Amino acid sequence: MLDFRKIIRDSAKTKLSMLDTCIDDIVRASEIMLESIRNGNKILWCGNGGSAADAQHMAAELMGGLRSHKRKPIASIALTTDTSFITAWANDTNYDHIFSRQIEGLGSSGDILIAISTSGNSKNVLKALETAKEAGIQSIILTGGSQGKMKNKGDVLISVPSDDTQRIQECHLLIEHILCENIEQNI
Repeated sequence: MLDFRKIIRDSAKTKLSMLDTCIDDIVRASEIMLESIRNGNKILWCGNGGSAADAQHMAAELMGGLRSHKRKPIASIALTTDTSFITAWANDTNYDHIFSRQIEGLGSSGDILIAISTSGNSKNVLKALETAKEAGIQSIILTGGSQGKMKNKGDVLISVPSDDTQRIQECHLLIEHILCENIEQNI
């Protein structure tokens, strides 16, 4: 049987360590997201697997309402949700460009890309970061302790101090909720 108490302690310890290692980056990310939304732009999200689920979840929180369903929707799109496009493009070309192609079609200068990758090495997320930069879209990267190839690829890097995928994902969810709650509170 797993030691459930140890798992909970490890998760809490990783989250607490973010107070020393991530808080300044979370503040910077929230500032550029607020500025973008205030200027009439949108938030784009991408990631694979659990990070794709996070992208969908957070885009829905901004559009629908995290704490308030009475407020106006905040423009936000998960690039992980158009299965017809994703499967057609991956089949006809390659999987590495499923997000970058959507950024070319949907993104505008002044938007924000939230790129989520626990390893920091997802090829399609790296391509999305390159395309975003070319389009004048600022990028916020959420990754793990190794940072992978995404180090120095965005405007803000929030690197969870862990190499354990589950702990990184738990922290990403907390960070994402903080970012969305801050936008909702300040718009």
